[in-house]
Amino acid sequence: MGIDNFCSLDGSDPFWDWNRTWQTHNPDLTPCFQNTVLVWIPCLYLWLFALLYILYLKRNDRGYICMTHLNRAKTAIGFTLWLICWADVFYSFWERSHGATIAPVYLVSPTMLGVTMLLATFLIQYERMKGVQSSGVMLNFWLITIVCATVTFHSKILHALNEPASVNVFKYTTFYIYYTMLLISLILACLSDQPPLFSQAVRDLNPCPESGASFLSRITFWWITGLMVTGYKRPLEEKDLWSLNTEDKSQRVVPQLVRRWDQECNKVKRPVDKTLYSPKRSAREEKKDGQPIEESEILLVKTLKKTGDPSLFCALCRTFGPYFLVSSLYKIVHDILMFVGPEILRLLIQFVNDSSAPDWHGYFYTTLLFVCTCVQTLILQKYFHVCFVTGMRLRTAIVGAVYRKALVITNAARRTSTVGEIVNLMSVDAQRFMDLITYINMIWSAPLQVILALYFLWQNLGPSVLAGVAVMVLMVPLNAVIAMKTKTYQVAQMKSKDNRIKLMNEVLNGIKVLKLYAWELAFKDKVSAIRESELRVLKKTAYLGAVSTFTWVCAPFLVALSTFAVYVLVDEHNILDAQKAFVSLALFNILRFPLNMLPMVISSMVQASVSMKRLRVFLSHEELDEDNVERPAISSCESNSIRIVDGAFSWSKGDSPTLKRINVRIPEGAFVAVVGHVGSGKSSLLSALLGEMQKQEGSVSIKGSVAYVPQQAWIQNATLKDNILFGRDGKDSWYQKVVEACALLPDLEILPGGDSTEIGEKGVNLSGGQKQRVSVARAVYCNCAVYLLDDPLSAVDAHVGKHIFEKIIGPQGLLQGRTRVLVTHGLSFLPQADLILVMVDGEITEMGSYTELLGRQGAFAEFLHTYTNTEQEEVEESVGGEAGPWCFSVSCRQSLNSLNAAGTGKTPQKTEPNDVATVKLSVFWEYMKAIGLPLSIFSIFLFFCHHLSSLGSNYWLSLWTDDPVINNTQPNREMRLGVYGALGISQGIAVFCYSVAVSVGGILASRYLHQTMLYNILRSPMSFFERTPSGNLVNRFAKETDTIDSVIPSIIKMFMGSMFNVLGSCAVILIATPLVAIIIPPLGLFYFFVQRFYVASSRQLKRLESVSRSPVYTHFNETLLGTSVIRAFGEQQRFITESDGRVDHNQKAYFPSIVANRWLAVRLEFVGNLIVTSAALFAVMARDSLSPGIMGLSISYALQVTASLNWLVRMSSELETSIVAVEKVKEYGDTEKEAEWRLEHSTLPAGWPTAGHIEIHNFGLRYREDLELAISDISVNIEGAEKVGIVGRTGAGKSSLTLGLFRIIEAAQGEIRIDGVNIAELGLHELRSRITIIPQDPVLFSGSLRMNLDPFDGYTDEEVWRALELAHLKNFVSGLPDKLNHECSEGGENLSLGQRQLVCLARALLRKTKILVLDEATAAVDLETDNLIQVLVLDKGQMAEFDSPSNLIAKKGIFYKMAKDSGLV
Repeated sequence: MGIDNFCSLDGSDPFWDWNRTWQTHNPDLTPCFQNTVLVWIPCLYLWLFALLYILYLKRNDRGYICMTHLNRAKTAIGFTLWLICWADVFYSFWERSHGATIAPVYLVSPTMLGVTMLLATFLIQYERMKGVQSSGVMLNFWLITIVCATVTFHSKILHALNEPASVNVFKYTTFYIYYTMLLISLILACLSDQPPLFSQAVRDLNPCPESGASFLSRITFWWITGLMVTGYKRPLEEKDLWSLNTEDKSQRVVPQLVRRWDQECNKVKRPVDKTLYSPKRSAREEKKDGQPIEESEILLVKTLKKTGDPSLFCALCRTFGPYFLVSSLYKIVHDILMFVGPEILRLLIQFVNDSSAPDWHGYFYTTLLFVCTCVQTLILQKYFHVCFVTGMRLRTAIVGAVYRKALVITNAARRTSTVGEIVNLMSVDAQRFMDLITYINMIWSAPLQVILALYFLWQNLGPSVLAGVAVMVLMVPLNAVIAMKTKTYQVAQMKSKDNRIKLMNEVLNGIKVLKLYAWELAFKDKVSAIRESELRVLKKTAYLGAVSTFTWVCAPFLVALSTFAVYVLVDEHNILDAQKAFVSLALFNILRFPLNMLPMVISSMVQASVSMKRLRVFLSHEELDEDNVERPAISSCESNSIRIVDGAFSWSKGDSPTLKRINVRIPEGAFVAVVGHVGSGKSSLLSALLGEMQKQEGSVSIKGSVAYVPQQAWIQNATLKDNILFGRDGKDSWYQKVVEACALLPDLEILPGGDSTEIGEKGVNLSGGQKQRVSVARAVYCNCAVYLLDDPLSAVDAHVGKHIFEKIIGPQGLLQGRTRVLVTHGLSFLPQADLILVMVDGEITEMGSYTELLGRQGAFAEFLHTYTNTEQEEVEESVGGEAGPWCFSVSCRQSLNSLNAAGTGKTPQKTEPNDVATVKLSVFWEYMKAIGLPLSIFSIFLFFCHHLSSLGSNYWLSLWTDDPVINNTQPNREMRLGVYGALGISQGIAVFCYSVAVSVGGILASRYLHQTMLYNILRSPMSFFERTPSGNLVNRFAKETDTIDSVIPSIIKMFMGSMFNVLGSCAVILIATPLVAIIIPPLGLFYFFVQRFYVASSRQLKRLESVSRSPVYTHFNETLLGTSVIRAFGEQQRFITESDGRVDHNQKAYFPSIVANRWLAVRLEFVGNLIVTSAALFAVMARDSLSPGIMGLSISYALQVTASLNWLVRMSSELETSIVAVEKVKEYGDTEKEAEWRLEHSTLPAGWPTAGHIEIHNFGLRYREDLELAISDISVNIEGAEKVGIVGRTGAGKSSLTLGLFRIIEAAQGEIRIDGVNIAELGLHELRSRITIIPQDPVLFSGSLRMNLDPFDGYTDEEVWRALELAHLKNFVSGLPDKLNHECSEGGENLSLGQRQLVCLARALLRKTKILVLDEATAAVDLETDNLIQVLVLDKGQMAEFDSPSNLIAKKGIFYKMAKDSGLV
């Protein structure tokens, strides 16, 4: 039985009839077609998708939605529809029973439809039970059903009007009810149900509206409109941002990647046997002294050895692949839809040529074009949304994985990557992955588009297309070469960038030393040298980019030219008519996109592969072995708190051991002191106990929890109280005890907000002593079993040190009964130790009590002798004997900033400013000036030339296609072809020139902006660096500079290109169909409004995202500096949670910005689609007056306009947001600056100061304009070669005086004269380079040791060696393989703290100035014999006493009290 018989038993109702459907002025479909295909399509759709959909819902259960009115209505209508279908079936049976002949179709189709409606009703309920608030599957089902029913509806109306007699009233009535119900179902499907019970949205204060939005709202991104309206009315703030969706949060995303990465790492490891020596206790035998005899056993252990590199790519694919595959489906559909446009253009030109075609054909094609372009828009935007969300999750995962890894890598591995490099992994490399995700599908999509385009071109022009293909094939190797070269440049540029950021990081961390030593210019030159090499690479990349742009912009034209040339020259009967030319052009334009994108994707992949390798190397670094230290249970019978047996430790696996033959047993509750010379391995011993060193032999065990105080205090950017509590619960009474014991009460009184004062990055607003006391308080507060204290008392005043020892560490202190291991140089504490370990060259040479060791006359006695006598004498000689300077020593420092925020209680650090205003035109003007105005104007002119010649060549083509055909040939084709080619060549030349001009201009701007920013920042006063977090400044030199280097020039190129494209397209459409003028102005206005509406919110979101990005890096920076402390306290999880929270907070601003982009794109593409439709519509209306050539030209340009419009807005908003980088870089030009470094007409004599005579007259200064004077009315006269000690309690103003002497802070009253010259009248470098300070914190920079001593190369090697000898470093340095060229790592981490202090001493001695200031000098002074010394006593910022020590003690004043507190009298 054929389909015709299925519809009517006598075959009178055919399935299809062309005359009835197509070749008529009043089209209609046959009843057979309506009753079969139009009924079965929706049924097939639902049955195909139902099974998959039910499985999907089963796996993604979102909770249970209670029955609502909406759901009841949907269900009721579903049942009604089912009943209507059954009514039709029963009616047919009833007719049959009354003798009518009923075709099978009238039984089969309603039955199918009825069952489908039942399935739809079941799905509605199942969705409710699985928590689906709005269903796309069902909405599409109702939409398809209603579209099919509308055709039938139209047909039934026609039938009723034409043949009223043959109308079946029952069937018509049921159909109209059915149709009405479908409409209601469609409307209900557009609405969204209430959220499921217990869902995240119910609990959240500000949930993301996406999950609760209806399907229509989701595909058009309507759900973000509320936020956009808010952003348009007022600037968006943090509180307006929604919470992140659960599946985008770090706690969900990061563990997935970490788990997959671990699996990849385990794949490449294979087990190998390894022998281990293990000590074992015998239970029975004991030596005579009651100690058990040690046995040992050899253990065979299976360890894992790496056989290759794990694949990060596989781990990423397995984590993000499944969700990402969805985007590939969208992409395939979109790619196929792209070719509908040219096909409809072909039909439209055919329609214009065929005057007999009915008018409705034209309108049908136009409607079809509109529907297809709209569907294409929605699918493309959905695709982008999936890509961007994947990219966002990818970044979250990478940042989280890098952070977690940074907490567990070994110290050796940590040294291979500087802080700057690791931060770059988080910022730049993670960003590279995000950028790639949006393009990665082009790897298969571009070839697919090319193949499809070529297929359609072959249909159009036949074998001539091969000429075009040949041109494209030739382009590929050229671009492959360019891509390879770009990769090498990329690697070189990243390397320079890492070095530059690393150096900038150090400059910003050590800015105080740079200022005090007047070294800014030396470091400015170092940074500039790296920057120049970076710019050289950038310039090469720019030239390559210009060649690449030239080839790709010209490729489509060359392809078109070669194809048309071959087509018309091969056979003179080949006629280039409008249909062939413009359909081919439309296809060539489609071809242009994949060909343009491929090189971008390849270079993006190249960059991502470089980043992938860097990430893989970092994530594969060696981790600290958790078995380095055994942790026996508290209840175990082990009596020793700490035990090391035959320990040998090194910093990394391959190194020779730093500590060897270590055997220590420390009973519970003992107080152990560790002593030894600088560099003998004391701090390393503590590191070994913490498990921070690689255990090569032996065993280490520690019983109970551990607290650790490092040698250099690590302070967080948090309140003082939070620094002490360190994540523990607050217990007030215990907290008060700890604060008092750590001598912090006087400090809390000075600090503006007490213990709620926010401490800046690295503790900038605390003095060295305060930082160390906070560090001790943190350890004491956490109440642990074992305390490892790395020389915490060296940074505090003598009397404070004594107080802390007695109240905390000593036998009567808070920690009595706990095991305490104290590394110390303080000899006064040693008699109270239960056990003293003496270290020499990484070995414990002696151990015992104080009296035992003294009696042995060994290394300990020698150490005591050295530390009490000779070193002091030699330092005194080296300081005093060299040039007899005036020595000015500050014995207790109170930092710049402890008064900085005085009285305000405010945070000393500024967060990054979140500018609200729009980007001013002045910023663009600044950028143009940085490029150079002539070059800017010339670039714009070249753009204009390129687009003019492009328009000209296409217009010429339309004239060519309209040439009359004489005897099957076009007479002027050679001339037409020649002019067409010439216009194309001029286009190519203009492209190449503007590409070079823009890139070179960009580099000129980059150089200028970076140099001025660097200079301005170095010229800023110290107070600026204390207010501005270094994270912000590093961000300027990393992210912002990268934007100016590589992003802005390419965005300018694309912006100008798309702007001219849009203007050109509109011009062509207007010339062809002037009626479009009615549509274009209102669309233009709508476009402009939408764009402004979007930019208002988008810019704010970008700024909120940028502001919340810095804290991620600041916290990471802070963590890297304190990893050993975090690990010692076991606080890794809390820090991971904090970091995750900051990343999520950042993504909270990023997510709405990507959705806003999609919101905009949907609306703008809709405008573009309207332009295309109106161009086609008006062309159809004016078919009689239009030539096919002009119509083809008009519509082929209109087809491009959507993409150009979309691109234009993306580029204009990108340009606005990227140009903010210029604004941020320029903002430091307007901040306050220090006085001039050098005065032009300096009259300063060459050897000044010759005597070092200082007169301080009525001197005072303040930290800020609005604060009281910190010191005032100080008048002192100090002769040359005199030694003066400045003393006073914390906050007395001792440091303030030294800061005044170096003009770190300018005088508010009075003056200081040196050798009769008023220092306020000198250039800062003239002053600071002639006097010297040894600062409290030893700051070293990465580079050679010689560079650290003498960055300007102003001294001979002999002088440098002499300074090292005086500083007791000569033996150490001459023992190094590279001697003076020994590379210091970042912050001098490969030298011990003591060695760093000695390097700073050598640095000061090298300068041989007449005035030397020691900040916190540790030299013990013999009060009786030194008649040269004078002591200046400060109290509350004023001079209290000034005399020789003996006279001051006799006076029994403040000095006497302080000496008494310190136990000196």
